[in-house]
Amino acid sequence: MRWKGRDQSDQIEDRRGISGGKMAGGGIGVLVVALIVMALGGNPMDVLQQAGGAQTGGPAKPLTAEDKEWQEYVGVTLKDTENVWTKIFASEGETYRKPKLVLFRDGVQSGCGYASSQVGPFYCGEDETIYIDTGFFGLMKSRFGAKGDFAPAYVIAHEVGHHVQKLMGTMGKVNEARAQASEKDANALSVRLELQADFYAGLWAKQAQQAASLDQADIEEALECANAIGDDTLQREAQGHVVPDSFTHGSSEQRKEWFMRGWRARSVDDGNTFGNGRL
Repeated sequence: MRWKGRDQSDQIEDRRGISGGKMAGGGIGVLVVALIVMALGGNPMDVLQQAGGAQTGGPAKPLTAEDKEWQEYVGVTLKDTENVWTKIFASEGETYRKPKLVLFRDGVQSGCGYASSQVGPFYCGEDETIYIDTGFFGLMKSRFGAKGDFAPAYVIAHEVGHHVQKLMGTMGKVNEARAQASEKDANALSVRLELQADFYAGLWAKQAQQAASLDQADIEEALECANAIGDDTLQREAQGHVVPDSFTHGSSEQRKEWFMRGWRARSVDDGNTFGNGRL
């Protein structure tokens, strides 16, 4: 993936240096973070059961060279998503409203509440903002083998996919349906929402292929990342067995499949993960 020295988005706010945290929903998956916490010697149940209030922030820390490099990487990737989705929306006679993206360290106040970095990258529909602690990308690589420079771009594009769902009204409809559904059915709806975000990530990757100089190796990196964060893979590693009814993001195979469907798609309409007009 070619990203150094390219145009960056002007929608990024850097709040790194603030610490503390409470979980917020809609991210790449709480089980991912629970496994990371376990790997680092912590108690994963602290993540899974967390519901407390915000903690006091600490003093700001100066940005390192690596921090600044991540800022450029995220800025370039977000700019690519803006270019692609602006074009797609315009083709439908619509205007794409760009999301904000906040970089933080340890914890952050979002429109969805106070969030700890333990939740991983997440999108908050209340303020139409993506929140990322870039330290998560290092843990993805070291803990889950999500190597290469494209895996983080896939994660960013997935969160942008949630923003697209917000703009299209899909997220609101799913939230309404989930509120009236059983736990099993609500989880199934969440899976469909997440798989559609994976589809949108694949669609973006194809559209951005030339500008970002993407090749087959980059796509393999995205598929390796999708495989590593599938619900079945995470549950098997965390508890030794899989409980499909508790899935909220989709199995590894589903996540890879829908990313590739996006990569091969000719239209946004090909990403209907709900089927039969359920929404």
